[in-house]
Amino acid sequence: MGETWVLRRVKRVGGEEVDIVIDRGRIAEITGPGQGRAPEERDGQGLYVSSGWIDMHVHAFPEFDPYGDEIDEIGVRQGVTTIVDAGSCGADRIADLLKDGERAKTRVFAFLNISRIGLSRVDELSRMEWIDREKINQAVNAAGEFIVGLKARISRSVVGDSGIAPLRAARELSGETGLPLMVHIGSGPPDIREVVPLLAGRDIITHYLNGKKNNLFDAGGQPLQVLVDAIRRGVHLDVGHGTASFSFRVAEAAKRYGIAPDTISTDIYRGNRLNGPVYGMGSVLSKFLLLGYPLEEVIAMVTTRAAAWLGKPELARIRAGETANLTLFRLDEGPAVLRDSEGEERQAKQLIRAKGVVMNGEFMECEIRP
Repeated sequence: MGETWVLRRVKRVGGEEVDIVIDRGRIAEITGPGQGRAPEERDGQGLYVSSGWIDMHVHAFPEFDPYGDEIDEIGVRQGVTTIVDAGSCGADRIADLLKDGERAKTRVFAFLNISRIGLSRVDELSRMEWIDREKINQAVNAAGEFIVGLKARISRSVVGDSGIAPLRAARELSGETGLPLMVHIGSGPPDIREVVPLLAGRDIITHYLNGKKNNLFDAGGQPLQVLVDAIRRGVHLDVGHGTASFSFRVAEAAKRYGIAPDTISTDIYRGNRLNGPVYGMGSVLSKFLLLGYPLEEVIAMVTTRAAAWLGKPELARIRAGETANLTLFRLDEGPAVLRDSEGEERQAKQLIRAKGVVMNGEFMECEIRP
């Protein structure tokens, strides 16, 4: 498309049909359907438009295996204009991720892994000497706004014999750097009742809907008291679907008790993008439609709520004068089978399918995922 063009007859999530005129990468005008004037146009009839989707938990450092992928493969090609890498890199390699992000079409932020080696190994917190305070502070100071928080994966396979000690170190580092924590939860030890009380307001629990024995809900589906207390303190709940961290059974219990996500994220990387059960952001969002969350709420979890946590509300604005940061998607009728991380299946009546994004004045088509 040229410098000035119109996106015609797209539908806002609330149902209003509009034309959006884009001039040199900014929204020049939002007007009624068929009323936008520009030298070029793109027909958006049948498509919804929202501000650009934000994925708060991805793994975007392709050199690391198994948890890595190309930035744009899990970003703009999934309808996601902003990704937040969730601790792929520690202080040893965070500068490399920053350089990768500067070359990508997708906007990139990152949580810094408190282990300097990051995910070059999957037991990165099994040795406390890998938590290098001086290097962490140097990395944070050098990276500026690129680093939005610190990441600690607190589950048995990661911490080994270190137990709860890495999380206590992360809490201290959070105080030193002024950055919140994103804490991965999973199999114990440490017991989840030890982990959650160490989290404060603005910290994030990711994988909060996992179905492992050490999860945040009791056998009857009722939320544990430590979770209820954490929500009262302002701890943020993030989905982080991933290969092994989303259970329909637990998600249904959470909804029953009113424990909704603050943000929906994929925990996507090459393996679960190509082979499932993640595939892409559209597939994950469709699971929350299936659970009974309204479309407006589901989209808010990857737009306004994520942007608010990042402290960048401008990423979720669609109005004249703002940068054109948009996701276009379709709401397809099912039926279709959706699968969780435990192999359980549900039949969906509707599917969210990303069709394109607008960033920096450019329209880019997406890949359609199952």
